[in-house]
Amino acid sequence: MTGVGTGRDERTGQDVIVVFVTRKVPRDRLRDEDVVPDELDGVPVRVLAIGEARAQE
Repeated sequence: MTGVGTGRDERTGQDVIVVFVTRKVPRDRLRDEDVVPDELDGVPVRVLAIGEARAQE
């Protein structure tokens, strides 16, 4: 995981938790403890691959 934030689902307009990752990996290739849940406390979770994060100078 690279970061986490909140946002709105582009299709539904629903509030979501956004988990930023370097790259997406199929769920069946992850260990159970590495799987991002579909929702947290009833709030949908979306995973967004953003590549390598670097600080801007």
